Amino acid sequence: MIRPACLAGVLLLAACSGGEPGGTATAPAATAASVPAVAGSVAPAGAQAVATLARYDGYGDMRFGMDEQAFAQAWQGELERLGPAGEACFYQTPTWVDTPSDFAFMFEAGRFVRYDVGTTKETAPGGGKVGMSAAQIHALYGARVSELPHKYVTGGKVLRVTGPRDAGVLVFETDAQGKVTRWRAGIPPQVDYVEGCG
Repeated sequence: MIRPACLAGVLLLAACSGGEPGGTATAPAATAASVPAVAGSVAPAGAQAVATLARYDGYGDMRFGMDEQAFAQAWQGELERLGPAGEACFYQTPTWVDTPSDFAFMFEAGRFVRYDVGTTKETAPGGGKVGMSAAQIHALYGARVSELPHKYVTGGKVLRVTGPRDAGVLVFETDAQGKVTRWRAGIPPQVDYVEGCG
């Protein structure tokens, strides 16, 4: 089993240097400027739509609930499993990612349930990003944001954004200065796991 402290350490690292992602939805690009708008990436009313592969219901062609085989077929790229084989909950990360905390996919009970982002190279559905302020997240997502104190970061916050109906949830974590340090998208209850696969 992946120990909470170990995985939390991996996933709570600040975004360092990430590898450059590949090109298409099958080997997803992470820069908003190079990707066409994706259905399911709903911008809030009055906000400009941002092109991103991140979705409330998955990432690119990968949808929450897919089994590992369907996920791998949709991804069509190399993935590295994090943690020992045989665990019910684990992460996979693209081989081009240098730091697993920058970008990783969570699986539980054989299904894709969440992805974690700790880099500015990815944009969340609706436009949220690492480096934004809590006030900017509130402005982007409005009344859909609920705020709680961070469990491990003194003065930090957890900003939880409910997605469109029948879709997933976004969770932004901030530091004590109110800057987003990482975010994740997924389905409950896994999107709310504080320690990742704990």
